[in-house]
Amino acid sequence: MTRLSVNINKIATIRNARGGNMPNLLKVAEDIQKFGAQGITIHPRPDERHIKYQDAYDLKSIVKVEYNIEGNPMDNFTKMVLEIKPTQVTLVPDAIDAITSNAGWDTVKHKAYLKEVISEFKRNGIRTSIFVNPDLKMIEGASKTGTDRIELYTEEFAEQYSLGNKAAIKPYTQCAILANELGLGINAGHDLSLENIEYFKQNIPHLLEVSIGHALICESLYDGLEKVIASYLKKLS
Repeated sequence: MTRLSVNINKIATIRNARGGNMPNLLKVAEDIQKFGAQGITIHPRPDERHIKYQDAYDLKSIVKVEYNIEGNPMDNFTKMVLEIKPTQVTLVPDAIDAITSNAGWDTVKHKAYLKEVISEFKRNGIRTSIFVNPDLKMIEGASKTGTDRIELYTEEFAEQYSLGNKAAIKPYTQCAILANELGLGINAGHDLSLENIEYFKQNIPHLLEVSIGHALICESLYDGLEKVIASYLKKLS
C-alpha cells in the first residue's frame, strides 16, 4: 500500500486568517492520524504565511506517524529540521515569494549543493527526499546526491488528466522505473486528488508515499476529513 501523508498547510492558512487558534492545528493533526493517515506533512515558508516555525516544533510531540517537513534548505530551515529531527525532510527549491511549489530541483546543476545538504541531514538520522520534475536526467542526477528518495512533482500530470489526457502519466512511470533501478524510493505530490489518485497509483510502480494537502482539504469541506481520508486510503490500497 502507498502511504498517505496529509499536508496541513491549509489548516494553518485558515487559522491565520483570523489571528487566533481556530482551527487548532495540533488537534487537526491528531485527528488526521486517528482517521488513518500514515503521515503528516508541513511546508513552512520564510514569511510563515501558513505553517509557522513554532508549529513545526509543537507538532513534534503530536505526530506519532511519519513526520515530513518540506522546504528550501536555507539556514533557518536547516537549523529547524536538525533540531526537530523529523522522519523525513523533503527538499523543495521554491523561491521566498512563491505562492506554491512550481518546479523541481535541477539535480545536475545543483549536485554539489544537494550532496552537502543531504549528507548533513543523513548524519542526523533524517531520511531525505528531493522534489523533482518527471525528467529522466533529473532522476539520474538525484541518484548521485546521496538522497534516499525523490518526490515526483505531479502538477503537469494532474492538469493533463483533468483534460482527459491519460497519456500524461508516461514520463512519471518511466521516472519511477528508473528511480527504483537506481535504488531511490519514490514519493509524489502536488495537485493529486480523489479524481486522479487511483489512476496515478495504478501506473506508478514502487510508489511509497503521496503527500496531499490542498485537494484533500478542499474535498473535506464537503465530505469531512474522516470520510475523505478513508477514500484516499481505499484508492491507495
